[in-house]
Amino acid sequence: MAKKLFGTDGIRGVAGQYPLDPQTTHAFGLALGNVARHLGPNPQIVIGMDTRESSPWIAGQVAGGLKEAGVGVRLAGVVTTPGVAFLTHTDSFVAGVMISASHNPYRDNGIKVFGHSGYKLPDDEEHAIEEEIFRLLERGVDAVPLEFPVDDGLDRRYVDNLLSTVTIPFKELSLVLDCGNGAASHLAPELFRRAGADVRSIGCAPDGRNINLGCGALDVEALRQAVLKSKADLGVAFDGDADRAIFVSKSARIVDGDAVLLIASRELQASGRLPHNLVVATVMSNLGLEKALESDGVRLTRTAVGDKYVLEEMLRSGAALGGEQSGHVIFTGYSTTGDGMLTALKITEVVARTGLGLDELAADMKAFPQKLVNVRVREKKTLADLPSVVREIRECEAALDGSGRILVRFSGTEPLARVMVEASDPRQVEEFSARIAAAIEREIG
Repeated sequence: MAKKLFGTDGIRGVAGQYPLDPQTTHAFGLALGNVARHLGPNPQIVIGMDTRESSPWIAGQVAGGLKEAGVGVRLAGVVTTPGVAFLTHTDSFVAGVMISASHNPYRDNGIKVFGHSGYKLPDDEEHAIEEEIFRLLERGVDAVPLEFPVDDGLDRRYVDNLLSTVTIPFKELSLVLDCGNGAASHLAPELFRRAGADVRSIGCAPDGRNINLGCGALDVEALRQAVLKSKADLGVAFDGDADRAIFVSKSARIVDGDAVLLIASRELQASGRLPHNLVVATVMSNLGLEKALESDGVRLTRTAVGDKYVLEEMLRSGAALGGEQSGHVIFTGYSTTGDGMLTALKITEVVARTGLGLDELAADMKAFPQKLVNVRVREKKTLADLPSVVREIRECEAALDGSGRILVRFSGTEPLARVMVEASDPRQVEEFSARIAAAIEREIG
């Protein structure tokens, strides 16, 4: 059965508006609490949040609902999404809740839920919570928030755990970190300084409204300039909740999730820690990654877009490495979810161990020309219901004749249709992406 509230990455929307209004967020906490009551005696749930101005009141409403259900709550304060997953998994919490809209603008927010396993809830459990939310809303909900202090020790435990994975000191390395004015702002600089690196930080002054604004993983120009100006060895940019990371080399080359997967796969393969010589990525990953992995004898398996689906395939196939071009990278040997700060540690370790920069490490990642066009839509339909769009796609695919790929999908978190065209000929990329986007605009734009 289709879910109505949960998308590919939790519940997301404009803060203050349904489904992120006070009544619905309180009902979410109460619904989750009603489920949690059956998971053991005196259940507790941990809540973390990013730096949006709406995050504290949403956390308060969720906590109020949990308290109404008789469930204990501990607040980790501003912490990353993978930090919440780690705490949920390694402590006695029956579930963890992260208040964040990840890479979205500050006006948006979201709610992500992790089970005690540290993994995001499966679809059937999300659907059951949805049904309980609707039942509660129909009955009527008193949206009374809960005010409670931050447990300062929780985020410390997460940082200490990340530091424990470092096997080589970063003493000779200089880094620039762009924390996107988000959840990593006070954590990442401390982590890398403790690891021995010379750290310069930007995007570390959150004011509630500047998260992801002209900074972080979605806009790395400031990071590129900072790396060049400071002559740093590399730069790392995190998104708002730091579950993804994008890198910048010493020459200011952008090193995205595809190149990171290539670098990490070679490191794991060399040490015998790449089971089945397999890497999992999504349909958005560049053909260049697939070709480079093939030359190493490594197979690439693709999934639907979303780190949730990458992780599901990794667990099914026994893969140790997977991720997305956007910078979500999952190391199952260390974490239950994509973790931008962990990824940054692992890639910096490769640089420290080999003495090579990211330019050299990613030199043979030859990306095919690729363009992604976002079309804002008034409704989401199946492609079968959009005959003129299907016609354009088929004509463009016939012209490519196997020398590229076309992918059209709807965002799971925003009212957008995404058109991706990839080909060896950049002129075809431009022409075909424009044609298909225009067809979508005519139909449902």
